Amino acid sequence: MTKDDSTARKARPLTVRWADLADLILIVAREIQFRGYSDERAVQLSQSEGMVMRHLVLHASATPSQIAAATGLQRTNVSPVLRDLETKGLIERHVDPQDRRGVSVHRTRRGAENYALVRKEWGSAVSAAAGGDTAGLDAAVALLKTIEAGLTATRPNVSDKPVRDPVRRHDI
Repeated sequence: MTKDDSTARKARPLTVRWADLADLILIVAREIQFRGYSDERAVQLSQSEGMVMRHLVLHASATPSQIAAATGLQRTNVSPVLRDLETKGLIERHVDPQDRRGVSVHRTRRGAENYALVRKEWGSAVSAAAGGDTAGLDAAVALLKTIEAGLTATRPNVSDKPVRDPVRRHDI
């Protein structure tokens, strides 16, 4: 890149540059998802399943309502995701012995191992795509953490009402 290219790029409006970054984040996430896994032990997860497993790796136990609030999933969508994860052997549900109506969700050892395995594969894929260049890695991770925290903190309240906008897609 020449100095003129760099100057022209910086002259672009900030709103366009932020939109470019958002678009690239979505593209990179999709490319990672398209790859699948080279390790046959890895269990493929949907985007929603991945969000639930990420939460359960950070929090050893959670109720379905806590999972819905933490992941932004609608409460009605959490049950089928949990059922699928349970079928895959990645989580267990335990009935609250006191209440008998409440359920707590726990990751299994297999669930924790699978998450570690897929993270390793994601990291390898991203590193290879960047040609192993780590020059801006720490700054990129810091910026993405800030963006993630800001988006999570300002997430609209999730309700069990249907989404009004029929064009809105959750798999993008």
